[in-house]
Amino acid sequence: MELTLTNPHSVAAALRSRPGDVRSLRLPGNVDGTPWREVANLAEKHGVTVARKSAGEHAEARVRPRRAMTWEEIVTAPRDDDRPQLWLALDQVQDPHNVGAIFRTAGYFGVRGVLLSERRSASLTSTVYDVASGGVEAVPHAIETNLRRAIERAKEAGIWALGTSEHAKESLQQAAPDRPWLVIVGNEESGLRRLTLESCDAVYRVPGAGDVDSLNVSVATGITLASLALAPPS
Repeated sequence: MELTLTNPHSVAAALRSRPGDVRSLRLPGNVDGTPWREVANLAEKHGVTVARKSAGEHAEARVRPRRAMTWEEIVTAPRDDDRPQLWLALDQVQDPHNVGAIFRTAGYFGVRGVLLSERRSASLTSTVYDVASGGVEAVPHAIETNLRRAIERAKEAGIWALGTSEHAKESLQQAAPDRPWLVIVGNEESGLRRLTLESCDAVYRVPGAGDVDSLNVSVATGITLASLALAPPS
């Protein structure tokens, strides 16, 4: 399987992190002054052949998907750097644009790994990679069939499970900022499943003050990660 990427930022990220997986690259004749200039420079650096696109064709790259890690590898990886102690789990998030936006935010805030549920979830398609704008390259991911078991494994590794729900009684502002958190976000329509909620150590809502009573899942994820990553130590 190969992806067709048309976002120069996602292509550049792939060239920086795993140039051997970039199978082909088609660019316009003149890329000066465009984001594709960095792509062309990276391709030359790593010996990736560039073909010139015909008039009317989009610039694009054919890229192998990034290999998924095991959840065990992610939760037991060393934590001796300055990044926040944050992981992320997606419980049947189905819109690839949401998944891509979540990966982009995760990459921005230094999330240590993303857990995806295998069933009834968006696959990591070209759309996800392009919307993520390099986020899939920045954050390792795992795909598990049993999300509840994966959450329990994270707990065994010393990570606390933080569920998100618009119906939660407690506000996100009450979450302990110094705790290592696995942030769990749910499906666009139904939110977290019952068994997932039962696996959480705490469930919080993003507080709001307006007349709209809910947020898009990628927006809510961004607010949650920002709140935890940027909060001063308690």
